[in-house]
Amino acid sequence: MAECTTAVVLAAGLGSRMRRDAEGATLDAAQAAAAARGMKAMIPDTRGRPFLDHVLSSLADGGVRDVCLVIGPGHAAIRDHYQLRPPQRVALSFVVQAAPTGTADAMLTAEAWTAGRDIVVLNADNLYPVAAIRALVELDGPGCVAFDRAALIRESNIDAARIGAFAVMTLRPDDTLSGIVEKPGDVPVDGDWISMNIWRFDHHIFPACRDVPLSPRGEHELPLAVALAISRGMRIHAVRLHAGVLDLSHRGDIADVARRLGDREIAP
Repeated sequence: MAECTTAVVLAAGLGSRMRRDAEGATLDAAQAAAAARGMKAMIPDTRGRPFLDHVLSSLADGGVRDVCLVIGPGHAAIRDHYQLRPPQRVALSFVVQAAPTGTADAMLTAEAWTAGRDIVVLNADNLYPVAAIRALVELDGPGCVAFDRAALIRESNIDAARIGAFAVMTLRPDDTLSGIVEKPGDVPVDGDWISMNIWRFDHHIFPACRDVPLSPRGEHELPLAVALAISRGMRIHAVRLHAGVLDLSHRGDIADVARRLGDREIAP
């Protein structure tokens, strides 16, 4: 199978957590303005470069060449920014998710753009290791990256108290995904393998995205669509990775993430 050089980046969320004030969060004017609009992907690092530039640069480093950014109707500033400063190593397209009804619906917004191609799918507010992207690009079929819980806590800006905000994966002995529990929160879920919502899919994911029921949060969520696809026979190979991910979910994350990225050389 050929390498997967196309990606869909999910950036249409409202950023509700980012909009909330965080005690002790010290932001510069540009960071505060982006946070107030919930535009996590556009929050600048200490050199003024938007977080999304880092995401696009990592995608290019990992072998992706064609990127579709799913944005919300109030996110025209993202499109405007990249029309004035187009990335040099990836071709960037935009689709608009009319309402923030979940990541499975965001996937459906991009279905026509994919034109039947395999795609890497990831969040706009996470910076993943290039090794994770490269592994999915080179994988022979649908897959995911399963992050080791201890490594995430050790090497990310995600502490143990926040791990419950991320889905837990269960893997078969042959390293295929057997199940996924979305946002277990305070409910104890056994498992050392965490999903940070980075995937490789073929076109068979879209029927599951259409059919997935509403989650307890009232959204059509991609991890639940994945679970439905698995129940229908889709085999998803899990790449186990002991590495960290930078997470830009809350206003309190901004200063630390911006500092970590300030010395990073990138080429979107």
